[in-house]
Amino acid sequence: MAAQPSRGQKPFHIVSPTLESLPLSKVTGTKVYMKLENVQPTGSFKIRGIGHLCQEAAKQGCSHFVCASGGNAGLAAAYVAQKLGVPVTVVVPSSTGPGTVRRLQEMGAEVEVSGQVWDDANRRALELVETKGWVSIHPFDHPLVWQGHSSLVQELKDSLETKPDAIVLAVGGGGLLAGVVAGLRRVGWQDIPIIAAETWGAHSLHAALEAGRLITLPDITSVAKCLGAKTVAARALECARECQVISQVVEDADAVRAVEQFLEDERMLVQPACGAALALLYTGRLQRLQREGRLRAPLASVVVVVCGGSSIHPAQLRALKGQLGLE
Repeated sequence: MAAQPSRGQKPFHIVSPTLESLPLSKVTGTKVYMKLENVQPTGSFKIRGIGHLCQEAAKQGCSHFVCASGGNAGLAAAYVAQKLGVPVTVVVPSSTGPGTVRRLQEMGAEVEVSGQVWDDANRRALELVETKGWVSIHPFDHPLVWQGHSSLVQELKDSLETKPDAIVLAVGGGGLLAGVVAGLRRVGWQDIPIIAAETWGAHSLHAALEAGRLITLPDITSVAKCLGAKTVAARALECARECQVISQVVEDADAVRAVEQFLEDERMLVQPACGAALALLYTGRLQRLQREGRLRAPLASVVVVVCGGSSIHPAQLRALKGQLGLE
């Protein structure tokens, strides 16, 4: 089901633009539409699901939100908490940049740093929600989050003349994947293949698919920290079994190159997590999947979810390029 406002409240996300990208269409040989979630109020798709979950929690009398996040989910929770007048604590890992921490604090969130990766921060968040009236706002593993994210697909159906032949998206914890699958079912598009992009070192879905069960990565070594859940949500693995989900993993360098190329092509700066999805288009993966018979040929159109750009700035892009030897 698509997200519905609670008690007459409007959802906190906007209907994001769906625009054709001429540069991406040229490089892939296929019409490519961008679903621009990077222009959401907090800079990523997370506002859809987080907003819906927070609204429902507030309706049930929640007195304090707690969210473990490397950035995007925390920003969404802080934004919604401010709008609802509910206090929020965002627990971030030490890998979270100072700019993101500052933005969270400016939104009125109490910020606590715990551990090195998201999984560490989440353990601390679970301790905090033992306080009466405090509720966990999980960044990706909750049915209301998936329901909120499913609204993205309804918007695609409303804006596109024909259904796309594939949807390309990035996977971190798997909340976006679960939401898109829910949305596809709701609009009758469940036969559309989803190409799920990850970076090596944050490839928890890919590892789970190869093993046939949930796998916990030993560490997050990718620069795409927003993809950094060591274990993907169980629902994401179920979605990959129920629908046609094609798992693809790219190198960090390809993701960062894609960020830079997208900035040049579309004048928008996005995060390496988003770069993972864009890299599938820039590096010829679509054509390779067609040659392998895993995607139909020709493809009439493809949608790429431009999932977010809230936690990056030009200096950080330059630093990432230097770190990866791309200068």
